[in-house]
Amino acid sequence: MKVIDSIREYRGLLGSIARPSGLVPTMGFLHEGHRNIVQEARLGNASVTATIFVNPRQFSPAEDFEEYPRDPEADIELLDSEGVDFVFMPSVEEIYPDGFGTTINVGAVAAPLEGKYRPGHFQGVATVVCKLFCICRPDRAYFGQKDIQQCAVVNRLNIDLNLGIEVVVVPTVRDDDGLAISSRNVYLSSSEREAALFISRSLFHVLEMWRSGEKNSNRLKSHTKSMLELSPLLSIDYVSIADPQSMKEVKSATAGSVVAIAARIGKTRLIDNITLE
Repeated sequence: MKVIDSIREYRGLLGSIARPSGLVPTMGFLHEGHRNIVQEARLGNASVTATIFVNPRQFSPAEDFEEYPRDPEADIELLDSEGVDFVFMPSVEEIYPDGFGTTINVGAVAAPLEGKYRPGHFQGVATVVCKLFCICRPDRAYFGQKDIQQCAVVNRLNIDLNLGIEVVVVPTVRDDDGLAISSRNVYLSSSEREAALFISRSLFHVLEMWRSGEKNSNRLKSHTKSMLELSPLLSIDYVSIADPQSMKEVKSATAGSVVAIAARIGKTRLIDNITLE
């Protein structure tokens, strides 16, 4: 496995990278969810590149960029154990040199949900993903379903700019208790983790309601909120039932609709979702 920190060096290798080539963009502090995504990329490609870059442009001034957990040595060890060929670990200055002024706005898909609660977040995501696509030139790129709106944003970016990359969405990995694995789970105390379980339990419960015949989105969302409110530690940002491509709310929940939740527990903000199927 080769670790690279400069754009020039990575581009110098492009001609020798085996095709098809898979790309797994990450912000590091890798966990079993990332491992699962890497394994999917490894199965479907002749070569795999993982990127590790904590992108400052997708954090607002009030968010946790400086405190975001980092462990590059452990990350490299995990990626090496999964047979990754290249790890691209650029500095902030390498990605955003002096004078950098371009941002990418993908429009309506980025406006609701995370876009409402984290203004500018998806401009930062779209900009860095576009740069990574242009630098690494993958045939396929892999993203986790837990960040479902991010997947929709990347799809829109890929289509609108004719980037020609196959975007693969990998299902969410959960702990045995159902909690979606996230880098931010490390912030949770034991009591906060117990409260966090209300998120996944609410999602699975609304899935069962839908399978039992309830299709009205407002009733499904109302029931979900009622379950979440059973925990005094949870503060709800949103409960959404939306189309997975446009992220527009739907009046009637159908197969493929996404139920998404964002909630705060103490200083930690968690997101999770489930597809109705």
